[in-house]
Amino acid sequence: MLRIIFSTRTEQPAPRESLVLARRTHVYEYHRKHGNIVEYAGFNLSVWFEGIIPECHSVRNHCGIFDVSHMGRVLAEGKGAESFLNQLTTNDVSKLAVGRGQYSLLCNLKGGIMDDLTIFRIGSLRYLVVYNAGNRDKNWNWLLKNKPPSDMTISDVSDNVAMFAIQGPRAGTVLWNVSGVKLEEVEKYGTRDVRVAGIPCLLTRSGYTGEDGFEIYVWNTSVEEPSDAVKVWEKLLLGGRELGICPVGLGARDVLRLEAGMCLYGNDVDENTSPVEAKLNWVVHLEKPDFVGKNAIMGLKEKGPSRVRVGFRMKQKGIPRQNQDIFVDAEAVGKVSSGTFSPTLSVGIGMGYVPPSLAAVGETFTVGIRDRRVQAEVVKLPFYQRRSENQVVVFGEEMGLREFRKKYSSSGQPTVATATH
Repeated sequence: MLRIIFSTRTEQPAPRESLVLARRTHVYEYHRKHGNIVEYAGFNLSVWFEGIIPECHSVRNHCGIFDVSHMGRVLAEGKGAESFLNQLTTNDVSKLAVGRGQYSLLCNLKGGIMDDLTIFRIGSLRYLVVYNAGNRDKNWNWLLKNKPPSDMTISDVSDNVAMFAIQGPRAGTVLWNVSGVKLEEVEKYGTRDVRVAGIPCLLTRSGYTGEDGFEIYVWNTSVEEPSDAVKVWEKLLLGGRELGICPVGLGARDVLRLEAGMCLYGNDVDENTSPVEAKLNWVVHLEKPDFVGKNAIMGLKEKGPSRVRVGFRMKQKGIPRQNQDIFVDAEAVGKVSSGTFSPTLSVGIGMGYVPPSLAAVGETFTVGIRDRRVQAEVVKLPFYQRRSENQVVVFGEEMGLREFRKKYSSSGQPTVATATH
């Protein structure tokens, strides 16, 4: 199969998507030997290893390791980097101290979401921007188009930096085992330079699962010469071997992020979706002097959206899926954007867009699942999220692990474990 690998891009146009076929990550050989590979966003990645449900349980009870090297990574450097990123994204980059990060959005002139991303300030004049794999070329070209002629540089380092995530209640112990660093010493969305297997890496306390954990960036590696990335991957697996670590594929990753109420680009948000509709106002700083899409977002906020994103759980047996209709009586009033069966909560859950009149917690509607109309109820997001070592949030309600196990854990199923660091 034709495979084209792109080296570091520095202010050069992105290649045509038609030329980007089945790229491999730095630990492709591990996927080939242990995973069930599919093509996703132009990459060969494992949809599952042991299975989606056991992988979900492993992350909730022990810890899981994810290869997320397919995601886009850009370095913005120089005196103008802060103002450049602040002009293009909705959050306030000027508030980032060195060693801190933030979740943000990249919007178009109409206020539609081009992508959701994270920005880490890793030096006084140096920022790491991380975004979705499916938008790598689109975002890179947008950054190039809007970059000022001087005072800064941008470099696409996606293919030269490997990225792994360790998530779950025992992630902190894995980090200690491989680096001697305590996870609790790193703030949420904080960064730290660490060494794993003797190799310099960047650590960020971040993730996409609703669990505590961290992400590791391995610098100066490549798909052609992946030895450093492979060493770090193997060290992480070894550091979690006695803790029940499990490699996790795309399938479980999607279930876990949905349980955490997190958006997936292309499903829950896209260029025709405003942050106002998606209820992502918390990362939109309208007090900033200006940013791309600000006027459109302000206009919709003042006018009021005709649809908003909600979370819902099924009140009857059924699994919601993307693009299914949401009904009130016989009228279709909305669409499911994401849906699945939650292994953690043993119920069908989903997110979708409905009129604001249906968005309050407790409102009910039906979802068109095959040839049935199945009852569902709006709930507070997140569906599930770990708040602390012994506290979780379920349907927006905070509770202790003992109460959670009693209320939600099915007989014979693993229970959510206490976090250890």
